[in-house]
Amino acid sequence: MLDHDATPGHTPAHLWAVGVVSLLWNSFGCVDYTMSKLDPVAYMQSVGMGEAEIAYTQALPAWLSAFWALGVWGSLAGSVLLLLRSRHAVTAFAVSLLGLAVTQIYNLFDSTVPESMNLGAMLVMNLVIWASLLFLLWYALRMKGRGVLR
Repeated sequence: MLDHDATPGHTPAHLWAVGVVSLLWNSFGCVDYTMSKLDPVAYMQSVGMGEAEIAYTQALPAWLSAFWALGVWGSLAGSVLLLLRSRHAVTAFAVSLLGLAVTQIYNLFDSTVPESMNLGAMLVMNLVIWASLLFLLWYALRMKGRGVLR
């Protein structure tokens, strides 16, 4: 529940809770991205990916990897900026949403995506990522509108 009586500039307690939870949540995406770049085979095997998924992920074009980076690092930046009460959290979450949208649309229309990457836990995780990012962008916009983010 948002504090509807918050005065402009006043930091409601829920901002700290949302900020810390989002920082922890978005850190997982950054770890996933970093490990996928530093030690891709060992990391992907450790999270249960098979040969087809690993081969597909390693063959992604560089431009798509750049959008993936925008998605994960934009979310992390948004979380930090939210905790710093910066209005730029909105921009960071919007950039992250762009990165997510481009990577998801590519995967949706790429006929070489292994079927296993669009089923079960992967599908649920994608829905959770979309929901959390849309919530964070909405939340940052609300806090900016109330004068909490400057």
